[in-house]
Amino acid sequence: MFLGEYELRIDHKGRMAIPSKFRDAFRAGLVLSRGFDRCLNIYTMAEWGKMAEELVSLPVTQLNPRRIARFTFSGAYDFAPDRQGRIILPITLREYAGISDEIVMVGSYTHLQIWARALWAEEKKFMAENAAEIAEAVEL
Repeated sequence: MFLGEYELRIDHKGRMAIPSKFRDAFRAGLVLSRGFDRCLNIYTMAEWGKMAEELVSLPVTQLNPRRIARFTFSGAYDFAPDRQGRIILPITLREYAGISDEIVMVGSYTHLQIWARALWAEEKKFMAENAAEIAEAVEL
């Protein structure tokens, strides 16, 4: 279970360190992919497999499912963290998410999200100001 918010930095080689409390979850590897909100997602290999199975089960005869699968899989990279728990954030993903050197890693229960610090501040402000309306619009 991934929870919390962590401020991190990208080093001069484009690497970021996964917080130590999460490193064991990624020992078998991880998948880094584009998220839908100009953020990046980090999945364990097991969780990526579940998510990928859902995507490939969508009807390929419809345009939107094909586009979502294309968007997701073309922007996904598998990694094994180094001994210090670091991974390289590919330049294409950094550009997509507007990441330079300061990031915020956010727990999303089944996976982690990586946000450019400024974009996370905007998203967090929006959520705080609109939480009641957002909650009402969600059907459980």
